[in-house]
Amino acid sequence: MADISPDRSGAGSPPVPFADAGRAASPSAVVAAYPGPALRLAPDGSVAEANAEAEHMVESDPRWLADVRSWLAGSSVAPGLRSVPVETVRGIMIVEWAGVPLPDGGALLLGRDDTLERQLRHTLTESRRRYKDLVEVSSDFAWETGPDGRFVFVTPKGALGYTAESLIGRDPRSLAIDEWGDLPLPFDSHRPVDQSELWLKTAEGTPACLVASALPLYDTDGTWLGARGVCREVTDQVLRSAELARVRNREKLLAHIVHTLRDRLDAAEALAVAAAETARALGADGCRIYRATDGAPLLLAAEFGGEIPAGVAEEALRPLLAGGQPDPRAEEGAESVVARRFDVAHTLAARTEYREGMTGAVLVWRGEDAEPWDEEDRTLLSGVADHIGIAHAHLAYQERLRRLSERDGLTGLFNRRTFFERLEEALSRPESGPSALLYVDLDNFKAVNDLHGHQQGDVVLKSIGTLLSTGVRPGDLPGRLGGDEFVLWLGRTDEERAKIVADRLLTGIAALRHLSASPDKPLGLSIGIAVHVPGHGESVQELTDRADAAMYDAKKHGKGHYALAPAHSGTPRPQGAETVAETAP
Repeated sequence: MADISPDRSGAGSPPVPFADAGRAASPSAVVAAYPGPALRLAPDGSVAEANAEAEHMVESDPRWLADVRSWLAGSSVAPGLRSVPVETVRGIMIVEWAGVPLPDGGALLLGRDDTLERQLRHTLTESRRRYKDLVEVSSDFAWETGPDGRFVFVTPKGALGYTAESLIGRDPRSLAIDEWGDLPLPFDSHRPVDQSELWLKTAEGTPACLVASALPLYDTDGTWLGARGVCREVTDQVLRSAELARVRNREKLLAHIVHTLRDRLDAAEALAVAAAETARALGADGCRIYRATDGAPLLLAAEFGGEIPAGVAEEALRPLLAGGQPDPRAEEGAESVVARRFDVAHTLAARTEYREGMTGAVLVWRGEDAEPWDEEDRTLLSGVADHIGIAHAHLAYQERLRRLSERDGLTGLFNRRTFFERLEEALSRPESGPSALLYVDLDNFKAVNDLHGHQQGDVVLKSIGTLLSTGVRPGDLPGRLGGDEFVLWLGRTDEERAKIVADRLLTGIAALRHLSASPDKPLGLSIGIAVHVPGHGESVQELTDRADAAMYDAKKHGKGHYALAPAHSGTPRPQGAETVAETAP
């Protein structure tokens, strides 16, 4: 008969009290003396006896008892052990039950709280999994060597292009580059290694630099059992560090040029400074920066230094171009940096690009008796060209944004805001003579939209934009105020000249009659002309109101006309001026 004294240590499984309940102690005594939950089940499965802890568990959650009964009923001999969750006021606890059959057909159940132990096992499992994950993500590979110095473990993803299977059993020294010789490796180290640098061969045979950390493994008697560690590849970083001293000055010069291009608000000024700094950095006699434009040769954007014959510059740039023109797609096979020697100069030219499109070129030159360009010069100019290419693209983008912000998207004319801003500037400048504002409104335009749709209406508006833009002089301002209302500011224009322009517009609209909604509603223009005489304090609003009122006067007289606005208050009106003039359809 086994000893039924309780396990006071609380560790391990509950003791099996006896095989013969008639010896040493009765089941009732065991139930009463057991330090944990204990109970005796009658042959019918009912609770015959229970200590206070077991009674409390039955009262708190009787569901676990049914599980235990089912377990006992399904056990043909000794039931063994069974873990059952029990809900208590302190939460869910896991109780491990030891079941012993009794001679009368009943059973003795002794329980042990297994909650903490299970939690500890779960925490240990999670800790191991977390440690494994951290090792794998924090290094290129983890490894372990055995007493013979060969790999016994390698991270499943492998290393250096090798699979883990191909490395297991391999001597790490077979991976070392020839130059490493007999230098110590962390794989067979007998002392801790922290961030040690070594060179190994990849599966392709190329050298790779790694940083390794390792710990030696010993048994209890001090015998070396191998080593365990992690490696991280740093080849790229090491190669970059090796070049750092050589390129440091170049990067400093490039940074200076970049700051110049970035910090100067005026793009032309920024390019001029960049040209000067590039020439100085390369020890060149001069520098030119060219800008590519759609369908046109390279345009000179900035220059510094001495003169270079035009033919030499053209020949120096030719290898960068396609047929003498900028290639917007960066001609396949074209060189990006070209050094050439002429009778009068050594030239070095580089393409400036942005997103694989050519934006221009940079050209530097030295006298014919100077040293030829070397690879460092080519690299420096290539770096400068990269940043100037971006600067060209930003400049083009800024110009596009400015055009979009200033222009009407449909007609290309100045939008309302820009037109009045520029008109304000025009009125504020001292003028030697009169100017004129034409306020233009489309006749029967709504019928076009109603009958043919807005797409046809857009065609009409674009045509009016072309009509207003044709023949304008520098300083004239054609604009669209919105809808079908347009304006045209004619600087240094008297009344007679303004009437000639109005007649031209009325003649031009006749050529667009085919876009009319119908013959009975022909497209036409009603134009109001307001002549502005400087020095009388007339504001933009007053001038616009006069031209607008004249336009409505023209509409009242049957459309298709222009009308002259009365002179501004206090300004003598030219004699013989007509109030309303009519032109032939």
